[in-house]
Amino acid sequence: MASKIKLAFRLGRIGVHLCAGLAACALVFPWTSAARRARITRRWSRRLLGICGVSVEQAGGAAALEHAMIVSNHVSWLDIFVINALHPCHFVAKSEIRDWPVLGWLADKGGTVFIARGNRRELRHIFKSMVASLQAGQRVAFFPEGTTAAPGTVLPFHANLFEAAVDARVPVQPFALRYLDAGGAPHGGIDFSGEMSFAQNMIQVLSGPPVRASLTCLAPIEAAGAHRRELAQAAHDAIAAALSAAQNRGLGVPV
Repeated sequence: MASKIKLAFRLGRIGVHLCAGLAACALVFPWTSAARRARITRRWSRRLLGICGVSVEQAGGAAALEHAMIVSNHVSWLDIFVINALHPCHFVAKSEIRDWPVLGWLADKGGTVFIARGNRRELRHIFKSMVASLQAGQRVAFFPEGTTAAPGTVLPFHANLFEAAVDARVPVQPFALRYLDAGGAPHGGIDFSGEMSFAQNMIQVLSGPPVRASLTCLAPIEAAGAHRRELAQAAHDAIAAALSAAQNRGLGVPV
């Protein structure tokens, strides 16, 4: 009974918080500066995560660049909000996210660009938009795996969108994301891979124990003159190495 009450309370708080986000997107974002939108996004994302029982920390690493293409491993529907809670970005994400109840609409209004798989014409349009945004000095982020992977693992990266960093002549900065329990082990309730639906995973997170989201900003990779496949592989290897090293440290294994 207590767990059901906790779940209902959190769902109610999320509903109120989402309404505040919708109001900000509709009434504030169109009329304010990019800097203020970033501050609102950061604060709103932190509060959403707090309601969900998720704390956020930056685990050392390099400084986050203000002007770069950001790529990260993809673990959960929480990923966008964890990154935005620390370093707000303009996101490019798979079109399925737009279908998430309320959160998908909010991501759309917050500036996320959605890609439909297999639509080459749309991909080309989004690519040009990414180049323009990067050249305008914005921080653009996406998940090159194209889908969520089991915590601690990294799937192969799709290389196509890395070409935008090459054309814009901006560095690629990899981010490594982990979700931990109170003991510092990978959190069992975060896994969003396989056939689990968004609603099922959201209930699992809201009903479970506290989560610690740990983000490590890795060394930037110079993109000017590079090939997109080389960039994709270098970013993949950097993230995989960071996750492996963090896991080994958690197990007390020398690295």
